[in-house]
Amino acid sequence: MDSWKNNRLVKRAHEFIQRHWRRALEVRDKFELREEVSHLLLAGTVGVLGGAVNLLFFIGVEHVKIFFLHRPGDPVEIATMMSPWERALIPALGGLLAGLILHWGLRLAGRQGSTNMLEVVVAGDGKLPFRSGVIRAASSLVSIGTGACIGREGGITQLTATLASKWGQLHKWPPYRLRLLVGCGAASGIAAAYNAPIAGAVFAALIVLGNFSMNLFAPLVFSSVIAAVVSRSFFGIRPWYAVPPYEFTSVLQLPWFVLLGVLCGVLGAVFLKMLRRAEFRFGQLHWPVYVKLALAGLFVGLVATEIPGVWGNGYTVTNRILEEQFRLEQFPILFLVGLFLAKLIGTVVTVGSGTVGGVFTPTLFLGASLGALFATVLHQFGASQLPTSSFALVGMASVLAATTRSPLLAMIMVFEISLDYSLMPALMLGCVVSILIAAQLHGESIYTEPLRRRGLEVGGENPQAGVAEGRTVGDLMRAPVTPVRENTPLRELADRFLTSPNNFLPVVDAENRLIGLVALHDLKEHLSSGHELSAVIAYDLMRPPPKCVTPNVPLLEALPVVLESELRNIPVVNSFRENRLIGSIARAEVLAIFSEAIAARSKPAG
Repeated sequence: MDSWKNNRLVKRAHEFIQRHWRRALEVRDKFELREEVSHLLLAGTVGVLGGAVNLLFFIGVEHVKIFFLHRPGDPVEIATMMSPWERALIPALGGLLAGLILHWGLRLAGRQGSTNMLEVVVAGDGKLPFRSGVIRAASSLVSIGTGACIGREGGITQLTATLASKWGQLHKWPPYRLRLLVGCGAASGIAAAYNAPIAGAVFAALIVLGNFSMNLFAPLVFSSVIAAVVSRSFFGIRPWYAVPPYEFTSVLQLPWFVLLGVLCGVLGAVFLKMLRRAEFRFGQLHWPVYVKLALAGLFVGLVATEIPGVWGNGYTVTNRILEEQFRLEQFPILFLVGLFLAKLIGTVVTVGSGTVGGVFTPTLFLGASLGALFATVLHQFGASQLPTSSFALVGMASVLAATTRSPLLAMIMVFEISLDYSLMPALMLGCVVSILIAAQLHGESIYTEPLRRRGLEVGGENPQAGVAEGRTVGDLMRAPVTPVRENTPLRELADRFLTSPNNFLPVVDAENRLIGLVALHDLKEHLSSGHELSAVIAYDLMRPPPKCVTPNVPLLEALPVVLESELRNIPVVNSFRENRLIGSIARAEVLAIFSEAIAARSKPAG
């Protein structure tokens, strides 16, 4: 009798615990942050990181200038106060030291993964190597501080993305979240470096992630805004470039900007071809990287003995052009031609040698100088009364569009860094024309070409792709259904099904590789068992692994798997070779996207 009462009490206690445990889980789910909200919080943190990196990078460059040049400030202004032999020697010494940092630093760091942001997003798991990133940032600091023809925005963006990725790796977050963190790092880096939050978000969406879906774009915007505001608290809110105010209202002037767009398209294609050729030539030299960087620095230094304006990223000279300080009566056209060619060749040699840095600001200089040359010729023949700065501004956007193959990015960036809207119609026209010309002369952008050479395809480039066709599995991927181990007992499996809306549970091994699937239906025949119930584990019940998808697969290619599957949440693995479970996609969500796309296309026109 006592035994019967004890069993009954145990059973009631067990039911009581189960009932209240389910209620506790329901309460937890109600108050648990949605993934979209948590991504915004992560993006905001990365934004703070981007603003801080921008400040630290600025301080680091200024200290390098004080050490090598004995004074802070703009490299061009410092170069004009130096003797010719100092202008020639300092960039060479800087290149030597920057190369030594790369050579020995990367050797000490050991073999690590790719540091290319696009590569780890397109074909990787979002993991940027931390040690390599820090070493490359240190090398970039030295190069920039000693007058190399390279921009600091590249180092800021790369380091921010690397730190964001490392943060995610420490928390063991899945690859889809690491990719988002890399995108947020890129967005905040550009936004902080140029005080351009819109351009930062658009750059990350178009260039890095290749996607404008709201679940990705919202965190990018959040990260960019935070980074820009943090950076403004240190550097102020003034525009990056100062442009004199004027009104552009004459439609008769538009043909000149079409012609300028053609010239910028040609320049963009030639610039990309020269960069590729320089990288190939330096690659054929089986010399240590510090020798190559020292040679590139010596070349820039020798040119600077006659043209000091070749030093640095071209920011100061571009501002002088926009402020119309380079007037024809003070500077002959041959001087502007020499400055343009010197900067073009200097940038090509610097980047081709392997110097770490950005090409955004040098590209803007090339566009501004080409626009100024074009305006000077028009003024000589009396063909246009518009100021030189108007053509320089359109040239900046058009050359940037030609090299990145992104007119939207170029338009927004140049508008944000100048805060001048009056020239937007002419600027838009020049960007579109330059891209059409550049695409005919050179097939790749400055970002996609390195990936193509490594045999990697960049998705999302088809302009005719619809909303459904242009997305990938990674865009919809969410956290995986919490898996069970192969040795999980039957009672625990039953409890999991009671507290979960899923009819299937993934089974993984010790290395998180998907090895099978347990269905609720398969448990029914074992629930009436006696003492042998405790001996049944997930391995005894599981089915073979279902058909899975990987994050980089286009949604259209994943549709057959979705249609064939009976799962509510289809597993996503990192690769079919490793088969590590990293996420899931909701079957209903995928089918809803394609249903909406079919319905939209079936509507009659008009």
